[in-house]
Amino acid sequence: MEEKNILKPTAEEMASMKPDYEKEIASIIRSSASPVQIKDRLLDYHENDIAAALEHMSVAERQRLYRILDIDALSEIFEYVDEEHISEYFKEMDIKKRTSVISEMDADKAVYVLRQLDKNTRDDIIELIGNDARKDISLISSFDDDQIGSKMTTNFISIRSCLSIKQAMRELVNQAAENDNISTLYVVDENDVFCGAITLNDLIIARADMPLSELIVTSYPFVYAKENIDECIEWIKDYSEDSIPALDENNRLLGVITAQDIIKVVDDEMGEDYAMLAGLTSEEDLHEPLKDSIKKRLPWLVILLGLGLLVSSVVGMFETVVAQLTIVMCFQSLILDMAGNVGTQSLAVTIRVLMDEELSAKQKFGLVFKEGKVGLVNGFILGLLSLVCIGGYIFLFKGESLTFSLCISLCIGAALMLAMFISSLVGTLIPIFFKKINIDPAVASGPLITTVNDLVAVITYYGLAWLFLIEIMKF
Repeated sequence: MEEKNILKPTAEEMASMKPDYEKEIASIIRSSASPVQIKDRLLDYHENDIAAALEHMSVAERQRLYRILDIDALSEIFEYVDEEHISEYFKEMDIKKRTSVISEMDADKAVYVLRQLDKNTRDDIIELIGNDARKDISLISSFDDDQIGSKMTTNFISIRSCLSIKQAMRELVNQAAENDNISTLYVVDENDVFCGAITLNDLIIARADMPLSELIVTSYPFVYAKENIDECIEWIKDYSEDSIPALDENNRLLGVITAQDIIKVVDDEMGEDYAMLAGLTSEEDLHEPLKDSIKKRLPWLVILLGLGLLVSSVVGMFETVVAQLTIVMCFQSLILDMAGNVGTQSLAVTIRVLMDEELSAKQKFGLVFKEGKVGLVNGFILGLLSLVCIGGYIFLFKGESLTFSLCISLCIGAALMLAMFISSLVGTLIPIFFKKINIDPAVASGPLITTVNDLVAVITYYGLAWLFLIEIMKF
C-alpha cells in the first residue's frame, strides 16, 4: 500500500487557522442585533478574549458593551484587561458602575485594578463600595508588594471544626453563593485559628454520622501572609495544591493563595530575575514611557561605567607590556570575552540552584568546586586549541620566529585557562555571597559579572605577559 505523505501545518499556518475572536467580538458589538441577542452571543466567548477585543472597539462601542453585560460578567472581563488600559476603560463608565464592578471582583484583583487608577478615582470608589468589599480590599492592601499576603484572595470556603457533616455541607452551600473556590474547604476553630483542610470530594462521600475531624488534613501546607514572596515561593511550588492558606501571626486564616496566583507570582519573579540578569533594576514592557525605562537602566550603567574605568586604568598600568609587545593587544578581546562568557554561565547555574533549594555549607562548597573544575577543564582544552591556532597564525601570517610564536601563544593559552578558571569561581561565589547577606543573588547580574571578569582577565593576561614574556623570556 502506498503511503500518503501528510504534511503537518507550520506554526505560521496554525496561527492563520486560529479564529480571530477579537474581531468576531467587535463585530458582534457593532451589529444591529438586540441587547439580549448580543449578550447571549458574547457569553460564548472567554472573558480573556472579550478583554482583548476592547482594544479594537471605539469608546462608544465599549460603552455599549458595558450597558449590555451585567456586573458579574464585566468584573470577570476586567480581571483580564491589560494594566495600561484599565484606567482608560474605567473612565468610560459612570462612578456607580465602576464601584459595582470593583465590588464584584475578588479582593486581590480589585486591589490590583485600583492601583492602576488615579488617586481621586480610587478614593471615590473605595468610599462607595460596601463594607465587606472595603474590608477585604483594605486587608490585601495592608501587605507590601513583596509579601505573599498581597497575592492572596479572600474568595474561599471556611467552616468551623465543631460542625457535623450535615452542618458542614449546609455551610458549604451557603458560602458557595459568594465564593467559587470550593474544591478545598478550610477548617478553623472558634477563634478562626487554622486547623487544617478538607477536600470537597471527601466531604461529599462522607457518611452523615462520621465525625468531621476524621476528614480534616491537619498537615495541610500553609504560609504566613507577611512572608516575603522570594523566600516562600519555591516552597509553595513543591505542593500540588489548588490553593494554600495564608495566616496571620496568630495563626488565624486570612486568605488563600490559589494556583492561578502562584503561576502569576512565579512569572513575576522570573521576570524580575531576568531583568536583574540583564542589568535592569526591574522589568520593562513594550508600553513603558521613555523616562521610566531610562530610570531602570541608568543605575546599573553608572556602576558598570565605574567598573569599566577601573578596567581601563588597569590596562594603563601595563603600558610597558603593550609598548614592547604590541601583538598582545590583538588577543585581549579573546581573553575578555571568554572570561565573561564562562562567568555568566556559572552565574546562571548558581542562581538556578540557589532559587530551587536551600544548600548546606558542604553543598555550596561542592558547587564552587564543580564550577571551578568545569572552568579549569574547559580552559585547558581551549588553551591547547589557542596554543596551536594562535601559534600557527603568528608564525605563518605575521612572519615571526617559531620560538616567539609559541611563547606568545603559550602565554595566551595559559592566560585563557587561568582567566576561565577564576571567572567560573567569581560567577559562583558572588551570588552565594549575596544570598548569604540576604540580597537577591540575581542582583549579581550578567553585566556586573562580565565587567568583574574583564578586570580579572586583564590582570591575568597582562600579568602573565609581563612575567613570562618580558621578565623571563626577555622579548
